[in-house]
Amino acid sequence: MSTTTPTTASRSLSLSKPPFDCPVFSLKASLIALRFQVFKFQVFSLTSIPPEEQKIFGSDDDRLVSDDSDLASICDRLRLVSVTDEVKQEDNSVDQNVELAMSDEELARMLQAEEEALVFQQFAASEDRSQMEARIRPYVDQVLMYEDPNRQDAARNTVPVEKLEEKALVALAKEGNFKPTKSEEDYAFLLQLLFWFKQSFRWVNAPSCDSCGSETVGSGMGTALSSETLYGASRVELYRCTICSRTTRFPRYNDPLKLLETRRGRCGEWANCFTLYCRTFGYESRLVSSLLEYFVGFAAKTLAKIVSWVTSHFLKLEPEVGERKRSLYFWSTQECNIFIHTISLFQVLDFTDHVWTECFSPSLGRWMHLDPCEGIYDNPLLYEKGWKKKLDYAIAFAKDGVYDVTKRYTRKWHEVLSRRTITPEPILSTILSNIRRELRQNLTSQVIATLEERDRNEAAAIERDLHSKDDASISLPGRQSGAKEWRISRSEFGSDEICSPSSSSCPVRKCVDEHVTKIYNAFFPVISHFVEKSCSKSRAVEVLQIFRRILVDLKNSPFRGRKTSINSVSNGAQYVFHQMLPSFSQLFDALSLKCESNANGKVDIYLADDPVKTSIALPVLFHALDDVMHNVNVLYNINKDSLSWPLLKLNRICSGLALASGEEFPFGIITSAFDGTRLSKWEEPNGARGCWIIYKVLDNKMHELVAYELMSANDVPERDPKDWVLEGSDDGGSSWRVLDKQNSQMFKNRFERRAYKIASVGFLANAFRFRFLAVLDARENNRLQLGSIDLYARS
Repeated sequence: MSTTTPTTASRSLSLSKPPFDCPVFSLKASLIALRFQVFKFQVFSLTSIPPEEQKIFGSDDDRLVSDDSDLASICDRLRLVSVTDEVKQEDNSVDQNVELAMSDEELARMLQAEEEALVFQQFAASEDRSQMEARIRPYVDQVLMYEDPNRQDAARNTVPVEKLEEKALVALAKEGNFKPTKSEEDYAFLLQLLFWFKQSFRWVNAPSCDSCGSETVGSGMGTALSSETLYGASRVELYRCTICSRTTRFPRYNDPLKLLETRRGRCGEWANCFTLYCRTFGYESRLVSSLLEYFVGFAAKTLAKIVSWVTSHFLKLEPEVGERKRSLYFWSTQECNIFIHTISLFQVLDFTDHVWTECFSPSLGRWMHLDPCEGIYDNPLLYEKGWKKKLDYAIAFAKDGVYDVTKRYTRKWHEVLSRRTITPEPILSTILSNIRRELRQNLTSQVIATLEERDRNEAAAIERDLHSKDDASISLPGRQSGAKEWRISRSEFGSDEICSPSSSSCPVRKCVDEHVTKIYNAFFPVISHFVEKSCSKSRAVEVLQIFRRILVDLKNSPFRGRKTSINSVSNGAQYVFHQMLPSFSQLFDALSLKCESNANGKVDIYLADDPVKTSIALPVLFHALDDVMHNVNVLYNINKDSLSWPLLKLNRICSGLALASGEEFPFGIITSAFDGTRLSKWEEPNGARGCWIIYKVLDNKMHELVAYELMSANDVPERDPKDWVLEGSDDGGSSWRVLDKQNSQMFKNRFERRAYKIASVGFLANAFRFRFLAVLDARENNRLQLGSIDLYARS
């Protein structure tokens, strides 16, 4: 038997040489009547060709296979073409380049499990399509609200667009991309929109008392008021105050227009409102709802139906079975599993769900998962792998289609399939196809053709990913949103230690930090002027504070046109600053700023180059300036001895390549330790008992390391490094020499910088390695974190 698939198929299917004897490949006359439909869904699983679009022919006489008896009679002579009878050959080179993660035997076993689930589904699922359709239809109406111009205008007015655009461009610049394409900018803006939404929307476990603001406890459900139903609140939760005993209402609004005002809710409200934001800024978006259906017992007639079927199909007499001729037929593994599935249905469980968003990314060329409640993106296995959630259905709703995207969110499809008992797969497929047709009926044929092509590409990609192996180096967190007790009750808690996606197999990352080194070096003429003019400590700090206020004015101005002015004065610290402006010129250059005197005697400060260069450098200068003022204050006085490290931090090594034993996404990656700001940190999720960083110098340039600084991060002192070894290599990392060793170190404050000088001299290295051996407290903590690392070379 041979099978030919059109270009939409994700892989070829050959049933002529099964890897072992399993029911998937056994097409004998004894198969039950439902087996033909099961077979078509198995073909769909491997080729992405929907059952209703398949035509299966006998290869000798091109006879159309229409039922199970036909299939049994020609099981060795089958071929598959599309419904249009157009057979397109796959590019063999593509198949050769695809590395299948599963062996033939693994794949066959998985397909066997799928068939078991499909056979079982025919008896467990209801033929009545109304239940599933009733679940789906409200979401269709929901997503059409996102196309309303009034709702979009209201959403746009709540977003700090320019701030998010600046953050998006800075994020790209930190990766070395100062000239992004439009699609790259859009992708970066979408992520900033997600992070902003995560901070601006509020999760509600139980609302605070409307009267006194105290905690409340649930007291049941109430009847919605007309003012609440106006915005789709068909359900209203009631809560009683633990202090004043008054009742607080929590309407579950469905209209995102109202949610723009309340800015609170649970996953339904979060995803609902965030998807509106995505549509407002032009992203092709979907609202994705996971439907988890469990049964509260079975009706007696359903039980009778299952028992009857089990009896008639499993406890039967076989006419010819060798030595066991006319004896009782023994159950196969498949049949036992089906019976176990049947019994498991009688667990008394409930109905629950989760809702999130998908957006199409032109830069990635595919749909991307975004969960606004968690602030996590492009990690579709978050729920199955991180939350340990048992998904049943994940249905995506858009203005031009409804899609079953469950396979994107699982690597255990056969297990998921066994739980999909609301309706049989053919009925679900028909429901979704009909709704898609309705939503597209007013579109042009060209637009429909484009959508259908993208649908086929998506289906093929999902099938490829479904059969790929999970990346074991990626750790995904349990659920973070919601009260701890509630998450535990849903078995979605995960670990306290894992709060974000993390990896133990990190890529080599380029440090985009030349601006940090320029800023550090640019303080030399400023400090030198203080020494030359014998400034007091207090006057020096006053001058630096004036400079800081100027930077604040610049920071608060629109980032694409930053500018400010300085008035001329005749005395005081302001006058000294004016006299010192030439000494600050290197700092202005490091910020990509220009200073010019105008006709009114004022000094204008404005952008000299790409505004993103100023945006990425400003936070560094703020933090460096704070460190300089702190170091000036601790001096006895300012003199020539002050022109040394650590007040002056010259010759900082920059622009190298960094690699770490582990990191956290997206804010705890290794380059965060070299970006010069307090706003970020490197986090090693499993570093408490040992981890490492390797830093390779740009262009293999040789440096003699004379000192280094480590800065503690923003929180959790228990994660601070305590013991470490610093090594250098003169051959790019093939061999290492110990440069410094520290034990029992303690950071007394957050953002504290600790400086260390290298005792050994004369060793030139082009790579450096930190081996962190222990953290302050590894008993209750698995992590290590650092705010920054700075390496200083001899001049």
